[in-house]
Amino acid sequence: MNQDLHGAAFAPSAVSARKAARKAIFRQGILVGLCAALGACASIVPGDRAYSLRDEQSAVKLPVKAGDAAEPVPANVAIKPITAELIIEQLKAAAPQKPTATDANLRATNGKANTVQAAPDYKIGPGDILSIIVWDHPELTTPAGQYRSADQAGTVVNEDGTIYYPYVGTLNVAGKTTRQVRDMLTKSLSKFIEKVQLDVRMTAFRSKRVYVVGEVTKPGLLEVTDIPLTVLEAVNRAGGFGPEADHSRVLLTRKGTTYRVDIQAMYEAGATEQNALLEPGDILNVQDRSFNKIFVLGEVQKPGSLVMTKKRSTLAEALADTGYITQDRSNPKWIYVMRGDSDVPELFHLDGSSPDAMLLADRFPLKPRDIVYVDAADVVRWNRVISNILPTATTLYQSSLTKYPLFGGRQ
Repeated sequence: MNQDLHGAAFAPSAVSARKAARKAIFRQGILVGLCAALGACASIVPGDRAYSLRDEQSAVKLPVKAGDAAEPVPANVAIKPITAELIIEQLKAAAPQKPTATDANLRATNGKANTVQAAPDYKIGPGDILSIIVWDHPELTTPAGQYRSADQAGTVVNEDGTIYYPYVGTLNVAGKTTRQVRDMLTKSLSKFIEKVQLDVRMTAFRSKRVYVVGEVTKPGLLEVTDIPLTVLEAVNRAGGFGPEADHSRVLLTRKGTTYRVDIQAMYEAGATEQNALLEPGDILNVQDRSFNKIFVLGEVQKPGSLVMTKKRSTLAEALADTGYITQDRSNPKWIYVMRGDSDVPELFHLDGSSPDAMLLADRFPLKPRDIVYVDAADVVRWNRVISNILPTATTLYQSSLTKYPLFGGRQ
């Protein structure tokens, strides 16, 4: 009797213990089963697989131009560690070179660019106004008297490129210089005037224009005169660069072909060949700075994009401008810089686990469209895995406790 009472008294507690053990084993089995089914727990965190870059090469194939091939081919790119040797190598490679963006006025000869040539003489065109002065013959110089302005007293070039002058008649002056027109008039008037002395000057330049658009203060038309008009002169006559202008990306369109002119290289590296002479009909488009962006992603305080000022920014500056790395979530040992603006993309790795590694970061220059990525710490990745699995595990566990009346209340 005592044994029955004793067994009856302890039976519920034994059953409860067995159920609790069964529940714990069930929950552990869910976690183990899910991890085993997915291969690796870390791999189920979306967009957080930078650990695959630790094999000293890119995890995915990137478009790379192999040799002289015109078409890019997929290939894995090696990851270069950011060291003092790499920075010295980059400085040596950049020191003797000056930016040599193709310039429309640098007329190529055998594949080599010439220096800027002297401006040719101005060619007269339709709409221009000429001032023709014949000494000792005021009736030819100002036939309507002294009350006319220079423009009114001048001779306008007709649409067909001709002018009419007394004793000479119709004369074709289009495409000729003032010196050539003077010689033509002198020869014709010498039949009527002894020892002709005359001069031909430009009163108004109206036949040739260039167009300046984009990030300048006063975009619009500029007249081409007998004074050489260069890219820098055109920008200055348009009011100068705007606050959002990119000095290194000035596009010059001439006869259906667009060239890139780097004015910043002229300022900083003395590349005077960039200051090209403009020709009538040229279109000068000053680009904005939106192309000069760098992207800082991963475990930083404020991930996003940054606009470079005159294309000058270092890795340390990019990290500082985004609030630096998050101390509780990042793994500073794995900081990557990804660059894809060349034929062969480049991947760089900085071990920032030591604070003095920021000295290297400050000497590592970034380029437009670079991507900086800071990897997450292993414990953070694991916590994210657990946070993704726990809702599913909890749901399965709750469903295991449900009793179904149709089956006699069995679980």
